[in-house]
Order: sequence, then structure tokens, then C-alpha cells
Amino acid sequence: MIRVIVVDDSSFMRNALVSLLEKEGDITVVAHARDGREALQKARELEADVMTLDVEMPRLDGLNALKELMKTNPMPVLMVSSLTEAGAETTLKAMEYGALDYILKNTSKENDVFGRDLRTKVRLLSRKKAITRLKYRRLHNIPTAQQLNVQPQQPANYVQTPCTGPRDLVVIGVSTGGPPVVQKVLSALPANIQACILVAQHMPASFTGPFARRLDGVCAINVSEATDGDKLKNGHAYICPGGKHIGIRMRGPLPEIFVSDEPRNALYKPTVNILMETAGQCMGRKTLGVMLTGMGSDGCEGAMTLKEKGGCLIAQSEASCVVYGMPKAVIDARLANQNLDADDIAKAIITTVKG
Repeated sequence: MIRVIVVDDSSFMRNALVSLLEKEGDITVVAHARDGREALQKARELEADVMTLDVEMPRLDGLNALKELMKTNPMPVLMVSSLTEAGAETTLKAMEYGALDYILKNTSKENDVFGRDLRTKVRLLSRKKAITRLKYRRLHNIPTAQQLNVQPQQPANYVQTPCTGPRDLVVIGVSTGGPPVVQKVLSALPANIQACILVAQHMPASFTGPFARRLDGVCAINVSEATDGDKLKNGHAYICPGGKHIGIRMRGPLPEIFVSDEPRNALYKPTVNILMETAGQCMGRKTLGVMLTGMGSDGCEGAMTLKEKGGCLIAQSEASCVVYGMPKAVIDARLANQNLDADDIAKAIITTVKG
């Protein structure tokens, strides 16, 4: 049984979340709280696996409660966010502070998708409880005996074959748990890196603009939300707008970036498959693909085309992923040249781009 603490200042929202979480019997809400102070108290008193956390609350808001929780009793936290630009900025900051994922508020009775997604995310995050605690013990220099025994493990029968370069284009696919990892990778790249970077992050349309601006403020490279027809620029990262797709097309002899609504019926928008496939078709051996944390297998089919055309691929390691779905898919298909911890991916990109 997965044990959850629900935190929200709205009694309607608390009741709705409790009802949705407990619908299928494998999740139980052990406590709910009206503000950050109550949330911290409940976390101290009860053994819980996951906390859902609102942002705007009296006495102690969600961000300050989150920072304190991660110091005193770290656990996986799912932010329950509003679909606004302010909500996006706060949610992205929360993920920097240690929240693992977010979900957009929607409790309309006819919307079963929200309840299904809520339960799925809670189930996934509950598996990260031990890793979350270890991570924050390390961050705050609290050693444990178990730390000495935690070693990253490579998939069975997996052989690292580092990418050769130089490469002019880096394409990144990412989903659940992605924003902090994307920031970690992009902020470690030098301003003069001789490659253009394209990022397809599964994210709502209201989030991608604030995400791009946030990255631009902390990275040496330039970061912006992509627009159709953008030119490939070295030292520049383009974030695909939410609800659209990003890829590469040829304009005469030169490649350029496209942003499109098509295909409209795609399961994910953006779709990593389109980015990987078109980059492979247009840029081939000049392309380095990077598959980061995310649920499902989006990007795996496109990665096949990328590899067939001479591209190479880095996949994030299971130990450093929030959800080891998308990287696992390319590892299992034997498409990835390297399987690396998040901390090592930027260095590998720099090395490969230089050749």
C-alpha cells in the first residue's frame, strides 16, 4: 500500500485528491494538511511514501515547506500546479528545490484522465523514496552506511561505445522529472560550444516559455523557445513550445528548425520521435541524440532512424532518472552508445561535439 500525505489549503481540493487517489485500492491517504506547517508536522509524525503539495497556502507556502521538508524528512513530492505562467514558474522552482514531478489541477468529475495521471505519478514516485532520502542526505552531508554500498549499475550485457565527433547538432528528448536534469546539462555547457541544441520536453504550453527563460538566465549558452524557421546557431538551445512538435527540415542546401502542430493526433506534443527522426534524416552523422528521464518509450523509433543515418546516442542511467522509461527503451533496443549518470552527460556532449 502506498501511503500519501495530501497538502492543499482548499478543503474541496483536498477531498477531491483523496477520493481520486484512493479510487483503486493500492493507495491510501494517511493524512492531509491545510498549510506547510501542518504538512511538516504530518511528515514527522507519519511514515509516508509520497506527498502531494500545493503552492499558495497560508502560514507557510509550498516552496518554503518543500525546502524544509527536504532538509528534515525528504520524500518524493508531487507538486499540484495551476495552469498559469505564475504557476509554471513556481513549479519549475519547486523542482529545483527537490520536487520530482508535477501535475496540473483538474478535478472536474467528468475528467477521468486527471485521476488516472495522478495515481500513475504517485505510484512512480513512491518507488523513488529511498533514492530521494539518500540524495538529500548526501546534499546535507549526512553520511549513512548504505551510501557506501550504492553503486550505479549498467544494464546486463551492455557495453559502452563512446560517440565519435565532431557533431554539429544535439537533440534532447525528455519527459517526467526532466526540468532539473535539462537545467543541469545545459548549464554545464560552455557559451562557445560548436553545436546547436534542440529540446523536446513533454510539458504544457504555458510552461515552456517560463522554462526557456529560466534556463536562459542560468546557462552560459543562449536558450529560447523555438519558432518555426529558426536557424541553427552554435551555442544556442531551442525549447519546443508545449503542444507543438520540433524537428529539422532542409531549406535548400541548409537545415533549419521547424515547429509544427502536425501530427495533431500524436500521443505526446512535442513528440521526441519526430525530433530524433528528422534530425537523423537531415543531419545524420552530424547529430548527437540524448535521451533523458521520462515515462514510456517516446523517441525510440526516431532514435532508430538517427542511428541508421550515422547519429549517436546517449541515454541517462536508471539510477539518476526519476522514471527510467524513455532511456530504457533505447538501451533495450541497443541504440544507445553510452548509458551515463545525469552528472556526466554534459561532459560527454562537450567531448563528442569537439570530436
